[in-house]
Amino acid sequence: MESYAIICFFPDAREVIGKRSGSWWCQREEAICMPCVCMKGVIGVIFDLPPILGLTPLIVYIILAFRPEIHPLINVIICLVIGAVLTETNLLEFGSILTASLGSFLGQVGFIIMIGSGLGLILKESGVAENLVYLMVRKIGINSMNKAILASMLTSMFMVLVLSTLTGGNAVIAPIIIPLVASVGMTPSTLAVIMQSAGVTGLFISPFSPPMVTIMELTGMAYQEVLLYASLPVCIPIWLITYFNAKRVQKATAGVSDYPEGTALSVDAYDAAPEAKRATRWFSVAMILVVAYGVIFNLGVAHAITVITVAVIATGFGARFKVSKTIDLFMQGCAQYFWIFMLFILMDPFLNFISKSGAFDALVEIGEPLVASGGKVGLAMLASLIGTFGIQGAAVAQAVMMDTVFRPLVEATGLSMSVWALVILIGSQMTSFAYPGLDMVAATGTARSSDMKSQVKHGWLIVAAVLIVCLIMSLIFG
Repeated sequence: MESYAIICFFPDAREVIGKRSGSWWCQREEAICMPCVCMKGVIGVIFDLPPILGLTPLIVYIILAFRPEIHPLINVIICLVIGAVLTETNLLEFGSILTASLGSFLGQVGFIIMIGSGLGLILKESGVAENLVYLMVRKIGINSMNKAILASMLTSMFMVLVLSTLTGGNAVIAPIIIPLVASVGMTPSTLAVIMQSAGVTGLFISPFSPPMVTIMELTGMAYQEVLLYASLPVCIPIWLITYFNAKRVQKATAGVSDYPEGTALSVDAYDAAPEAKRATRWFSVAMILVVAYGVIFNLGVAHAITVITVAVIATGFGARFKVSKTIDLFMQGCAQYFWIFMLFILMDPFLNFISKSGAFDALVEIGEPLVASGGKVGLAMLASLIGTFGIQGAAVAQAVMMDTVFRPLVEATGLSMSVWALVILIGSQMTSFAYPGLDMVAATGTARSSDMKSQVKHGWLIVAAVLIVCLIMSLIFG
């Protein structure tokens, strides 16, 4: 049935009269109130059950996300079916639903992640990735533990920034960096801490990584603004904590869980092939020019596709690959993340079913008293905590979920987009530090470590620090 969900901070609000400037307005006794959350939507759950039960698919999704034996794709399919049943959607129309989803924002981000994986394989096979890592390490010079920690942090961050994938970026540098840091006695536990923490900051500062394009799209902010108000306030404490805690972990694990004898290797033993050097130059120039163009003209999510496409062509040309080889490598790389693309395609109707049920509107009604008492700061902290500890899944999907659930309250309280961008980043990305999920496990394994205890302790330090930053930022800029 058609219904109004009126969420207004004025007790005498009585009816919605229209939509202006993106917000629904309601008629008060004496005048039209300022933009509030007076939302009109289709509210309908099977058997006329309360709309709040439309959150069932989301609750099931969160529960199943903590079950490692259930693939994320299976998880979202199960929840998609539940959502379709609750909203009485004809599953025979599923083809039309997916067709619409292909053009959605989540579909675009899933596509970017997939083709980014294709670029990653080309960089690896051409020798560009290896050459870039060695160039950075040589500049720093690994002759002490402090320099080894710094070199590991920078190379992990840089490679994740280039490839726009945490697991893929660390997987590329691991065979190179492990022998080098082992030469000064760094332990697997220390490197694991570095790989997850420093690596993920590469995603936060890349202009066209999935998290960044998602936040820019959701908030309407330019890259420079997101970098200033969201990325750097999160990255700076992560860098500081990672550097000093890595030294502590190194001291605690040295001599206890070292790399096997014979692992160490000197950086001086490496000399890049001429093809790798040439491909590195072509890749670097192409990336600088295309990324700079996108930043200067504030181009959105679509430009990420252009960046990856140009980088693929430039690298393949510089490496003197045949066109057929470039295409084959690119498609092989894409195949590795095709399941991510499908996950995001299914995420769009999954969220739409919840919205169609009226559950989000009902949730806003329930949360309105809490927000009214806590104000902007209360909303920012509540959303950050729920995102970090309550919603787990693909980070981009988490960001979209958070924005869908809390955006009405953000508009109602007048929370600034700069703080909301920070909240989305924290809520969607800190989950991997709060729990030993896929990213934490992957970083531990990639560093050839089995020390999850150090990883979890480190993750809690980062979550605590970032939440404190969120509190301070919301007090100042809320």
